[in-house]
This record gives sequence, structure tokens and C-alpha cells, in this order.
Amino acid sequence: HSPKFITKYRTCRRQARERSGEADHHEGMSSDDELTPAEINEFQKSKDNVLEDSRKVFEDVHADFCDIRKILLKFQEWKEKLPDSYCDAYISFCLPKLLNPLIRVQLMNWNPLEVGMVFRQNFTELEEMPWFKAIEEFSDAKTISES
Repeated sequence: HSPKFITKYRTCRRQARERSGEADHHEGMSSDDELTPAEINEFQKSKDNVLEDSRKVFEDVHADFCDIRKILLKFQEWKEKLPDSYCDAYISFCLPKLLNPLIRVQLMNWNPLEVGMVFRQNFTELEEMPWFKAIEEFSDAKTISES
């Protein structure tokens, strides 16, 4: 909405309140930026297109390299078999960059402010998402192996 439209809309609403005698209005407590049904529909279509495209990002990647749990399992095996090599490679610094694209795709449809769907599964908390659990398990295994 343009600033002129919003100003005009606010003026009309204020005048309507004055005519109706509504005295309990508090400035700043109403929303003038509500979307029209057409805008909501357009937003939903755009969002659906983005989500559909995001599902295709890793479609040509072998399953072993786009599943966070499988990737972390390979690093865990490396650490157990060749701990010096693993340590010298500074893997703890590399993992965030390596996993970042995979996690971003999984977060594409996540909205912390509403109950949402992530790839047709309900997840409202980060801690419930598969990628978070996989990293948590990897961290726990790392802690256990270091003890």
C-alpha cells in the first residue's frame, strides 16, 4: 500500500469511529496494513512456488550427501578411525558451512510465530526438526567419544 492510501484509509477509519461514538480506540493499536484477499492469495502462490523450487534444490544429489544424519555419520566414523586426521582438518569449523545449505532448505517453510508445516510434517520448535536432532546426536556422540 502506498503512504497516500494508508493516510486516506486511517482518516476514513477515524471519521467512522467519530461518527459511531467509539471512544475506546487507542492510536497504534489497529492495523492499517492488513492484506486484501487478493494479496494473501498472491503471497501464498509465491510462497508455494518458492517451496516447490526449494524441494528441487538437492534432487540430483545422492542421498548420502543431502541427508544431514548420513553426512554426520561419515564424519563420526572418520573421527573414530582416524582421530588425528580428523582433528588436523578442523572439522568443527567446517561443519556449519557444510550443513548450512541443507538446514536452510529445511527451514524454508518454518515460521516460529505460527504452527507451520515443514515438508508436510508439523514442526513448531527447532528442537523437533530432524536436522537439529541429527546435530544434537552427533554432538552427544562427540562428547561421549571425547570422555
